[in-house]
Amino acid sequence: MKILLFGTSNVGKTTIGKLLAERLGYAFYDLDEEVKSRFGMTLEEFVHTGDLRWRDQKRGSIIKKIICLEEDMVFAIAPISYINNFRTRILAEDILLIELYDTPENIFSRLVFSDENDTVYTDDAYKEAHKEYYLKDIRADLDWYGKIYAAIGIRNCVFVNNDSPEKAADRIISEYGLHKIKY
Repeated sequence: MKILLFGTSNVGKTTIGKLLAERLGYAFYDLDEEVKSRFGMTLEEFVHTGDLRWRDQKRGSIIKKIICLEEDMVFAIAPISYINNFRTRILAEDILLIELYDTPENIFSRLVFSDENDTVYTDDAYKEAHKEYYLKDIRADLDWYGKIYAAIGIRNCVFVNNDSPEKAADRIISEYGLHKIKY
């Protein structure tokens, strides 16, 4: 079984995905980490290389390679706009596609920043000072990527509802009848 988690930035794909993989005894992959590893650059460098279509083609080729691996996995997929490079590969019987979503306010509450070296940091004063800008941006992402995920054919949507990552992972296991292997 391959479980692919889609969703906007800061919705919890990586955190929930790691817990889900651990609980199921599956391998875990994160598209952002795969990009950094395979291209030998930070995400900051990657987003300034080529245009969006080129970057999404590169990420799509990574998605295809990873899902061809012969192992059970949970794969956290960063937001991606150009899907034609991998769309047909993910529509298989052994692949469960799930979109994680939450309210803009809940996503905003988890918002973090990263520097040019991909070091994550928080700056709550800056974040609060620009709250309306970020909420508008999050709403736009939810709308845009929601359309993309529908075009991919994702019908399984999990509302995170600001639950703890542990609770969200357990809910996915329960809702989709997945078998817990270990805790």
